[in-house]
Amino acid sequence: MAQTEKKQQIAVLNHIAVYVADLQKATDFYQSVFHLEQIPEPFKDGKHTWFTLGAAGHLHLIQGAKSYVEHEKNDHLCFSVASVDAFTSHLTAKNIPFENWAGKAGTITNRVDGVKQIYFKDPDGHWLEVNDAKQ
Repeated sequence: MAQTEKKQQIAVLNHIAVYVADLQKATDFYQSVFHLEQIPEPFKDGKHTWFTLGAAGHLHLIQGAKSYVEHEKNDHLCFSVASVDAFTSHLTAKNIPFENWAGKAGTITNRVDGVKQIYFKDPDGHWLEVNDAKQ
């Protein structure tokens, strides 16, 4: 019977949407901080920016958020890089403050599994994690 049952296909991530107050400011931020490649978006209304995230899908920035909102650190996007140390140097050169999980400024968290991670905010206050996980 198990041989005749079809395995259900799992869902895959298509995109992540981030609601922003100033589309150009957010676009410039994500492009310069993460070096993301902008891709065409179908709406052509000046309210959307789309970036490719490779096999992971897309990041969609959508203009329309009313103002800066305080977000919880647990609610974050995470990007992996080859070197957290090199990335923190990049942030420092751009005057973007970062912190460890506990909130200590300019500090890197060393997780029990050996992964290094930092946290910082985008212009709209969304939390971002950067780590060096190899998965």
